[in-house]
Amino acid sequence: DNMIMSLSEEDALWLNTNRNALASNYKARIAKSIAGYREATSLKTLAKEVGMAVLVLGVLILIITMLSRLFRRFGTRVDSWEGTRLKGIHIRNYELFNSRREVAFIQSVLTVVKWLLIMLSVYLALPVLFGIFPWTRDFSETLISYVTSPVKRILRAIWDYLPNFVTILVLVVVFRYIIRFFHFLKTEIERGALRLPGFYADWANPTFQIIRVLILAFMLIVIFPYMPGSDSPIFKGVSVFVGVLFTFGSAGALGNVVAGLVLTYMRAFHIGDRVKIGEVSGDIIERSLLVTRIRTIKNEIISVPNSTVMSSHTVNYSSDAGTNGLIIHTTVTIGYDIDWRRVYELLQKAAAKTKLLETAPPPFILQVSLDDYYVSYQLNAYTKHPNKQAVIYSNLFEEIQDTFHEAGIEIMSPHFYALRDGHKMNIPESKFQARSGDEGIRVRVDRKDI
Repeated sequence: DNMIMSLSEEDALWLNTNRNALASNYKARIAKSIAGYREATSLKTLAKEVGMAVLVLGVLILIITMLSRLFRRFGTRVDSWEGTRLKGIHIRNYELFNSRREVAFIQSVLTVVKWLLIMLSVYLALPVLFGIFPWTRDFSETLISYVTSPVKRILRAIWDYLPNFVTILVLVVVFRYIIRFFHFLKTEIERGALRLPGFYADWANPTFQIIRVLILAFMLIVIFPYMPGSDSPIFKGVSVFVGVLFTFGSAGALGNVVAGLVLTYMRAFHIGDRVKIGEVSGDIIERSLLVTRIRTIKNEIISVPNSTVMSSHTVNYSSDAGTNGLIIHTTVTIGYDIDWRRVYELLQKAAAKTKLLETAPPPFILQVSLDDYYVSYQLNAYTKHPNKQAVIYSNLFEEIQDTFHEAGIEIMSPHFYALRDGHKMNIPESKFQARSGDEGIRVRVDRKDI
């Protein structure tokens, strides 16, 4: 016989018994363990366990086969739906997926789901298979703990985070209704139902957008401490890094945004106005926070950064044209021999025949300079169509030419070199009576000089 263990009186004393009773207890327990081990390692038990393992493997293979067949049928059914039930995915007029792409996408999803189910079945079968044999039961518990431990930690973290999550939901709802209140005010101002002294209706939307951004930023500041991981150094480091990138990477863009906001409140122009910004002339077709887009009379689209608009002077031809009218003006030079009253009459007649020019207020003429050889007459006429200046100028030039040609007057800038010894003066006859002897310059020629 082999001695397995020995007991002393002190061992029995610690367990509040005597040595014989303690030895009998240990002997019974050891005998029971040996009997259990012999039964677990017997051929009969091993045969049962192998049979159970084979059964588990058979069930697993059956499940995998059934899943493969089931998903194969699903795939065949999906292929038959192409062009019938599956006609593609459309978002308004945009085709996100045609029928073939939609079928291919569904087939890919079915394949992924099939393999996930197969992997889940294998993973669940392995603990059962390892739990059959006594010497592999530890592997079974380990495999199960790989799933149960993370799930327990996740569920515990979710449960602990629920108060913060409810707080975030309450804050989001409160700030949402605050934004809706300002949106209501914006809508009322745009409709004209609410009027604020000194506040224009076209300021409502940009002001609302600014207030909305500020409210959302404040909401993020309030919510930030309740977000998971907000106290971790990694989260703080990433936040600082993103802020630095945004600061240095968007310096120019932020300048354009600020300029766009300033332009909005300056009300320098509106959509559709005919303007001249620097050297660019045309109609405003878009005004955003970053750029202002202008369509020229040649149908060219020019994008001007808002910072450039702010640093340039802007001429708006349309802002006052609807009420007081825009003054179209051109200069004509006529010699001193034509009476200025006659020139006024012809220029006003040409303006009256020009389309898109207003008759009230009437056109007016200014003498802008008295040059050495001619007078410069400036014709000024009102129009309420600033976006058609090119056409108006062209028609006006045509009418001026026709009117002066019909009157027998040349539109030119004559240059005279006059010898005043008896030469006729370049003054209208109605203002100057020719004296006797004003026949011109006499030249005496002797025959011997010929």
